[in-house]
Amino acid sequence: MRVQTLELVVLLLLVFVAVFAAVARRLQTPYPIGLVIAGLILGFVPGIPRINLDPDIVFFVLLPPLLYAAAWMTSWRDFSYNLISILFLAVGLVAFTVAGIALVAKASFPGFDWRLGIVLGALVAPTDAVAATTIARRLGLPRRIVDVLEGESLVNDATGLLALQFGLAIVVQGESPTVFSGVLRLLWLTAGGIGVGLVVGRIVEWIEMQVDDAPIEFTISILVPYAAYFAGQQLRASGILAVVASGLYLSRQSARFFSPNVRIQVYSVWRALTFILNGLAFVLIGLQLPYVVAGIRGRYGWGTLLVSGLLFSAVVILLRLLWVYPGAHLAYFLRRRLLGQKEPTPPLRHMFVVGWTGMRGVIALAAALALPRVLSDGSPFPQRDLIVFLTFGVIVVTLVAQGLTLPAIIRVLGLAGDRGANCEEVDARRIALEAALSHLEDARAKDDPGFTGVYDDLAQHYRDRLNGLSTPDGEDDGSGKAREKYEELTRELLQVEREAALRLRNEGRISDEVLRQLEHDVDLREARYSGGLLD
Repeated sequence: MRVQTLELVVLLLLVFVAVFAAVARRLQTPYPIGLVIAGLILGFVPGIPRINLDPDIVFFVLLPPLLYAAAWMTSWRDFSYNLISILFLAVGLVAFTVAGIALVAKASFPGFDWRLGIVLGALVAPTDAVAATTIARRLGLPRRIVDVLEGESLVNDATGLLALQFGLAIVVQGESPTVFSGVLRLLWLTAGGIGVGLVVGRIVEWIEMQVDDAPIEFTISILVPYAAYFAGQQLRASGILAVVASGLYLSRQSARFFSPNVRIQVYSVWRALTFILNGLAFVLIGLQLPYVVAGIRGRYGWGTLLVSGLLFSAVVILLRLLWVYPGAHLAYFLRRRLLGQKEPTPPLRHMFVVGWTGMRGVIALAAALALPRVLSDGSPFPQRDLIVFLTFGVIVVTLVAQGLTLPAIIRVLGLAGDRGANCEEVDARRIALEAALSHLEDARAKDDPGFTGVYDDLAQHYRDRLNGLSTPDGEDDGSGKAREKYEELTRELLQVEREAALRLRNEGRISDEVLRQLEHDVDLREARYSGGLLD
């Protein structure tokens, strides 16, 4: 592809993302769904350049930063607390889906056997890391549901791709991996991927401690997911888990090595970057429809294709719903017995929402398009085009049909507008403000009595905030020294607030998400006394 053509394609994609995301926002539709629908429509518009999705673009360009950003925004406290429930979905459900599809495909599609069923099941088993949680957060689902969904989407890509490796080994090479070899492979993928991610994270943490420059630190943060993914893949471990591990680790340590100004700028740029990359991924899904149809057109009638796609998508959705009920009961039984967590099994409406949020995304499509075209003996890969079509059908049905109906289901079940996390945040703010007031009184006792007015202004300001009042910052008495003292004490108190919030996170009393909210507020106030955001 010529440079001019590539430039035009990228420009068009960015325009599509901006325009249709704005339309989706105006229609109050989650942008992933709006972008997929727009891509489906644009794929058949005359004159629109045909943009073929290169699987390498997904796995080596889009996937690492998107996974890293998702892991960064995940609370380690909540992830580890819900780990058993997450594994029941990310490992147990993936295995159940692969086995179920292997049986259904053999019985439903001519030319399919259990081996091709394993390949197809591995492709459609992992859920998308963005779509469901984007909707869930927007509608205010209970935190326990959002936490489990986020954790599942971070881990199940690795288990799905492992199942795909086994399926391809059986189909392409004619191998028959044993259960023992499969367990060893899973252990190495997991342990190796996590180990690589933690090593990369530790190295980056040391580098970050030596640097305090926003452009440099942002550049480093961009390199991290690619370095972790590449290192994991080179060691034949899971590059996906390496990215997730590094993201979780560095997110937890970032409160120590990011200065307020750097944190504000890096977070802002990452929010824009992840929106662009996610937007490109969802638009590209829709734009692949002409290629998918062209690959299978002529061998099957339109009616047969439509019915097959819908029925197969229904089977995939049903398998997830069948798993979540017994899976949740067993997971919570183990959490109570093994971990001593006094958590009741979620009500049926919670489990149904978890079952209904199994949306597939660009990783499934990229993996399908990356299937080899020939076997090791040179013969064509059997049913490859049908596998790609069915995978594409599941992605569209789960994103569009489930995505559009999920808000209504959440409202009907009475799960919208949960405020549990806000109560935690309010409590954390109260503790941080009380810590700042206590520090202020200690400092007053040791300081020059001439600054009594400054201390009174600051103390009143913090008491007003404790009482829930919205008052402007105190003013100084016109004295330059008093103003300097005021700013000095303000910075000092902001640091006390930050450390109090960090202590609450480390004690497990608040989540990483609440910590980030508190840090953001403190950072913005501190930036006022540091000459702005662009120092």
